[in-house]
Amino acid sequence: MKQFKRSERIRSQMLRDIQLLLEHDTAAHLDSLVTFTDVEITKDLRFAKIFYSVLGDEKSKSKTSAYLDKIRNRVQAQLGRLLNIKYMPEISFQFDPSIEHGMKIEKLFDEIADKRNDKDEENT
Repeated sequence: MKQFKRSERIRSQMLRDIQLLLEHDTAAHLDSLVTFTDVEITKDLRFAKIFYSVLGDEKSKSKTSAYLDKIRNRVQAQLGRLLNIKYMPEISFQFDPSIEHGMKIEKLFDEIADKRNDKDEENT
């Protein structure tokens, strides 16, 4: 059985902790739904990118980005205490557009299906 790398264990724990830490915090301060999707950590464990997605308009996205930048140091300190590691990676928040792309693709598939259904109805 393959052993997990230390960085992978820290990455998965960091994602769980960030979701718990910020779930209620972002809901209280922001008017949009924020989801933390992934964490990437460098091999030397010095830096970590925390990816998030926002369901909302461009104003909501920029407000979320500004808020996460504002609380970055506090979140990093809280994560350091929760993870209990000697050196806490420096965190940064990065917008993840993958959910938006998925929603657009799903919408396109729905439109194609609707067109096919309309065409089938015309032929019958």
